[in-house]
Amino acid sequence: MPSPTTESSGRKVSLLTLGCARNEVDSEELAGRLAADGWELTDEAEGSDVVVVNTCGFVESAKKDSVDTLLAASDTGAKVVAVGCMAERYGDELARNLPEADAVLGFDHYAALGERLDDVVAGRSVASHTPTDRRTLLPISPVQRPAAAEDVAVPGHAQAGWGPRVLRTRLDDAPVAALKIASGCDRRCSFCAIPSFRGSFVSRRPDEIVAEAAWLAGQGVRELFLVSENSTSYGKDFGREQGGGRALEALLPRLADVEGIDRVRVSYLQPAETRPQLVKVIATTPGVASYFDMSFQHSSEPVLRRMRRFGSTESFLALIEQIREYTPDAGIRSNVIVGFPGETEQDVDELERFLVAARLDAVGVFGYSDEDGTEAEGYDGKLPDEVVTARVARMSALVEELTTQRAEERIGEFVEVLVESEGGVDADESDHSEPTGRAAHQAPEVDGECVLVDAGKVSVGEVVRCEVVDSEGVDLIVRPVEHPVGPGADADR
Repeated sequence: MPSPTTESSGRKVSLLTLGCARNEVDSEELAGRLAADGWELTDEAEGSDVVVVNTCGFVESAKKDSVDTLLAASDTGAKVVAVGCMAERYGDELARNLPEADAVLGFDHYAALGERLDDVVAGRSVASHTPTDRRTLLPISPVQRPAAAEDVAVPGHAQAGWGPRVLRTRLDDAPVAALKIASGCDRRCSFCAIPSFRGSFVSRRPDEIVAEAAWLAGQGVRELFLVSENSTSYGKDFGREQGGGRALEALLPRLADVEGIDRVRVSYLQPAETRPQLVKVIATTPGVASYFDMSFQHSSEPVLRRMRRFGSTESFLALIEQIREYTPDAGIRSNVIVGFPGETEQDVDELERFLVAARLDAVGVFGYSDEDGTEAEGYDGKLPDEVVTARVARMSALVEELTTQRAEERIGEFVEVLVESEGGVDADESDHSEPTGRAAHQAPEVDGECVLVDAGKVSVGEVVRCEVVDSEGVDLIVRPVEHPVGPGADADR
């Protein structure tokens, strides 16, 4: 393993990250490895020796974005290396079809990425990654995985052997940072290929997560955004004596107590695995955002069964009612898929009934498309593209109306806003922008934001108590009502 104190060799590398927050964490791990190997990290592809593109391979549009980014990177004259989910999923096939990439590397290359980049710069051939079903690399039994995972590359879990140093280098100075609590997934949703290239579910150890949280706080982070493929499974691989399936309930208060951290947010909860005690902990623990990112996907039982998922309109509404009994102003978001094979008009009507009753803060609407190697790829009952498109448009219009109404309901509420932009006047003084930030019910990038009016001078990273005075779509217009909350102070949820 390279020494963390290696001096710079003068070689420059830039990292471009596509996809989800989990990929952002992986990129910062790779940045930590490369910095330890003497590589100089730069924001600019121009002038770099190598551009590393951390690709996304989740859906067709994401794959296209990844390919476009790799092609653009090759235009800079730098060597280009593909890593990440698309590289892991397609490996040598991607390399054959994209000669502009000088190397296509999988997760197993991450530990020696600096050496592989040395090879690329020197013109030495680097064998492309050969994909495999990563679920086969770990035991079927979850409780047998933690020890076995030490010998399997699991991005975001590579702290062993680095002592007190966190194997991560921040690539921005935002006051919010993603923190990975687990990787992989044991669910078998018929439309999803993620488990095949991310592998079986493996939790990170609580002490390791808390140590990284403290390190992030020292880097100026005020909000921790906990990420994984399925956060409700956290700890199921620890065994009963270490908290088992209740490990997340124990972890959240510890993270909220980290000095300098004002807010902890959990992402990606599976409704079928969301226990009443977990709901209570998220909704009532000081410093934990009362925010529920629920993976509903649909609400019609026949569609959910074909998706290999559980639940119904009534069970989902009961879960939402349980959440709002603890905290009526809780933030609840989800994604839904329409146009799934065999979906009927009655199924769409049922989903519509659910969304109207649920009053969610944010909803992503996606049209179904086949994913390579998934069960649903072989299903009968595929709907014509024009039908899928029409259903996406119908549901998107409904969601826009409903989420706008939900934002309007928040007028008069008081929220704690984490400032992420100070606003100001542009260079030619032709335009003025107000400071912006996010309340507890708004996750980064996907859930809208708060625009602060009459705020005076505020700084990025401050937490400001505000009253909601208006709304624009899902965005809130807020006015400060008292001085910023100091570092480490509890924010309203």
